[in-house]
Amino acid sequence: EMSEMSERSKQNVAHGLAWSFYVGYLKIVLPRVKKSMEEFSRANPNLPACRKTWKLHILVPLSCDTYDDLEKADSNIQYVTELTETTLARAGIKKRVYKHSLYAITDEENQLWHCAVEYATPLQTLYAMSQDECAAFSREERLEQAKLFYRTLEEILKGSKECAETYRLIAYEEPEEAEPHFLSREIVWHLRQEHREEIAVLEGRPPQSPSTALDSAELNLQISVSDLPQPLRTDGF
Repeated sequence: EMSEMSERSKQNVAHGLAWSFYVGYLKIVLPRVKKSMEEFSRANPNLPACRKTWKLHILVPLSCDTYDDLEKADSNIQYVTELTETTLARAGIKKRVYKHSLYAITDEENQLWHCAVEYATPLQTLYAMSQDECAAFSREERLEQAKLFYRTLEEILKGSKECAETYRLIAYEEPEEAEPHFLSREIVWHLRQEHREEIAVLEGRPPQSPSTALDSAELNLQISVSDLPQPLRTDGF
């Protein structure tokens, strides 16, 4: 009965997607991101190096609408190169390749910021489900699932020691009226925060905890504990 209730409310969709994204992808690639960024920095000594930005920046649009080509999403975002790929045998697939794209982001002062950035791919699943009659997923349910996905993924990553300091979640709600450079501004805001954190460390003072992009975008992502998927058993298994 509890399983049926959870399935009807679709609580397990985002929860399962977040765990799958972590176990099947992020847990594999995130520990290797800094090494890839270090190799790129050594090969390009002319570019300014901010170690705090040597992370995978993961975009989480609450609309779940993603672009396959970031350059089409915002002309201030330009592809630079691929970082060093990781090749592993995975689930019967020989030499499975994992890699990230490096982009140059132009801010309003025409300054370039380099970072590895990509969308959280499970959001494509949520979006597709909302377009499929079989899934019976409304726009409102999709929004709630996106919030739950973000909150669940955030909690998972916070508890992962091997992924510490290797990622930055960038959750945002797109404006109602189209803004051609909204996405680049959102990413640059985070890069600036990371840059300030590095300066604070170099100067020997504790960095202040910056307000997150969630605050800057005034997103209400508060989901009560009772809304989160609960285990079907209470005997510790």
